[in-house]
Amino acid sequence: MQTGVHRFSLPDPGDVSGLALAIEEGTVDPAEIVAVIGKTHGNGLVNDYTRGYLAQSLALLIGQATGQSLDAVRTQIPFIFSGGVEGVLSPHYTVFTVSAGHTPGPRKGLAIGVSFTPELLPEDIGRQRQIDVTADAVADAMHRASIDAPEDVHFVQIKGPAFQQGDIVSSMRAGRPPITDNPGKLMGFGRAASALGVGKALGHVPPARAVAGAVLKDFDLYSPVASVSAGVEVRCNEVVVIGLSARWSGDLTITHAPMADALDISGIHTMLGGLGFAGAPQLSSSETARIKACFVKCEASRDGAVRGNFHTMLNDGDMDQQRHIRGAVGAVVASILGDTALFVSGGAEHQGPDGGGLVSLIVEHNGEG
Repeated sequence: MQTGVHRFSLPDPGDVSGLALAIEEGTVDPAEIVAVIGKTHGNGLVNDYTRGYLAQSLALLIGQATGQSLDAVRTQIPFIFSGGVEGVLSPHYTVFTVSAGHTPGPRKGLAIGVSFTPELLPEDIGRQRQIDVTADAVADAMHRASIDAPEDVHFVQIKGPAFQQGDIVSSMRAGRPPITDNPGKLMGFGRAASALGVGKALGHVPPARAVAGAVLKDFDLYSPVASVSAGVEVRCNEVVVIGLSARWSGDLTITHAPMADALDISGIHTMLGGLGFAGAPQLSSSETARIKACFVKCEASRDGAVRGNFHTMLNDGDMDQQRHIRGAVGAVVASILGDTALFVSGGAEHQGPDGGGLVSLIVEHNGEG
């Protein structure tokens, strides 16, 4: 098996011409597409419909190319999109393909597996059911990817459901009240519970502590490889597990590094050095060309400070803190990599240390080893 990673720019949320041309030219076989992850132009909050617009546009394109219905495509391929490209960040999407018939080489190859939880209702969000079904789906995706050890998992992307006020009210009237009646806060509970599910599946969080009572309370618990988003365009948790496996081939690899806070670049440079990059403080254009995809998770620290200095991100009534932190951390990472088409996602509850997050890179091998 071999994973292909194809990144396309996104002029507007419905413009899928990049993938259409790649399919036409034979660069991408639509029958081999297993997942798509990207950043859209919206605000990333409950009312961000750019995510669903892009998912629908891509599903229609892939359906036309493969002869499948829209529903069939949507139930097989996770379309995981995060809104918000503040500052220097660029809208884009990354298409993952899997092709058979490749002989594994001497080193582990880039491996990918996908899975879906059962449908989740508003009353499930942030509660034990979401934690447990997410853990099961992560384990299933890891098995499908033939990844044997948790330490070989370097990135787990999840897209879970968000619900509008009408959905929440309907559940309350039916006697099934959600954990909160605030749609925005419910998104946060969903991201947090899903992250604990990732931690439970991979051994980052002991099963006895991966419980609903820890959600948004025990921030000592987190997964260092989890990245979770939520949106009204999905009704289950869509799970993509990416790592390394001896049963996969190819010239791509993946690794990850933690960010202790919004300014922590030391781990990123250490990670780049381990991948054979020489450039510091910024990669050269030839080095940047080796990068196939970059995924970043971040959030504003809950104590209201960065390295002892106050920040105002949690006090702003005009703009959600996620938009502040995406713009800031996106610029930090982009300045190192020399690349702005980065998947930078806010809302990192239980996804790395409080106020920090993770950076995961898929790159071409440098020819050594």
